[in-house]
Amino acid sequence: MAILRKASATSPEPAACAFPHKHLLGIEGLSSQEIQLLLDLADSYVEQNRAENKKTDLLRGRTLINLFFENSTRTRTSFELAGKRLGSDTINMAVSTSSIKKGETLIDTAMTLNAMHPDILCVRHPHSGAVQLLAEKVNCSVVNGGDGTHEHPTQALLDAQTIRRRKGKINGLTVAISGDVLHSRVARSNMHLLSTMGARVRLVAPPTLLPKDVERYGVEIYHNLEDGIKNCDIVMMLRLQTERMQGMYVPSVREYFRFFGLTQEKLNAANPNALVMHPGPMNRGVEIDSELANDIDRSLIREQVEMGVAVRMAVFDALTLNNLSDAK
Repeated sequence: MAILRKASATSPEPAACAFPHKHLLGIEGLSSQEIQLLLDLADSYVEQNRAENKKTDLLRGRTLINLFFENSTRTRTSFELAGKRLGSDTINMAVSTSSIKKGETLIDTAMTLNAMHPDILCVRHPHSGAVQLLAEKVNCSVVNGGDGTHEHPTQALLDAQTIRRRKGKINGLTVAISGDVLHSRVARSNMHLLSTMGARVRLVAPPTLLPKDVERYGVEIYHNLEDGIKNCDIVMMLRLQTERMQGMYVPSVREYFRFFGLTQEKLNAANPNALVMHPGPMNRGVEIDSELANDIDRSLIREQVEMGVAVRMAVFDALTLNNLSDAK
């Protein structure tokens, strides 16, 4: 069991809570209490990141490796910052110039990394299930930074943290997730988390951009944006992931924006104090109007980026302490 603690720059104090997992591979399977633990711990790191002295020695002497098989700016930088602010030795592996590009298998890569004795391995991979496979082959804690169309757990956690800090709660809210749900690991993690935490979840997308097994998530389905966001508290937009598309899923980008692009006029269908989110990167003028994305009164997009560092610090804290506890 990992003892969760609020870390200060000098001497972290233990808290009477425990996170019982060695890895964070997905949100599915986590209880509301476990999610709450991570969000509560992240709150303390939000304040630390806003302080003049942002660093602590909580993970001093521990090694964090970022292994990203897909390009990333926000997520990898956020993981790196989170590790460094906790005092870890942080390494970014350049997959494009590594042995992986020379034909090394994922399992061989796992064995190689394991021999280096890292404490945390953050992995992003284009294939669903690849991070789970790697986690089975290493001794350290593994954090899923996004695997194929499966899950992106830390993104869902930071989204929840953003919502909770602005709305004061998650339970009882109505959240619409709109866009390319079919290819979105962010949508899947958010569906699991928001439903577990008591929110009412709606999906808004054309039929071609919804997964075939969407009914298993227990969410409401809409094919019209204004109907889908009616009386919603949060509207979460998703980008068209054209890099994962083979064939035609929408008639054209222009047609897509006409029917599913969020504008101020369409947002009027939601609650008057409804807030807008987007995991990034944004396709301005495709899934969201640029003016609305920049509206500091309605848009939470910048706050999502800030919460990302705090949430990942909380995850590293919990998982590394769990790993150390198990080793004793």
